[in-house]
Amino acid sequence: MKIVYSSKFAREYRKLSLKVKELAEIKEEIFRANPFDYSLETHKLKGGLKGFWSFSINQKFRIIFEFVNNNEIWFHSIGDHAIYNLWD
Repeated sequence: MKIVYSSKFAREYRKLSLKVKELAEIKEEIFRANPFDYSLETHKLKGGLKGFWSFSINQKFRIIFEFVNNNEIWFHSIGDHAIYNLWD
């Protein structure tokens, strides 16, 4: 599976603490093996984010992504719950 990181995602990722970055990398490995692994709490989004999905890094941080096709996923945003408001 190919993951494409948007420029927005890259900017947000750079601002995260080292601890959150390390955890995000662990979660990405799990995601690559199974995007619907129970530990990720992957779910469809609604409202202005309809068509997008999210999974949990921890209780505070999330990644918003999109299934583009069977082999490609785009990571659009990473951050705390406030990232949902930026898309409305």
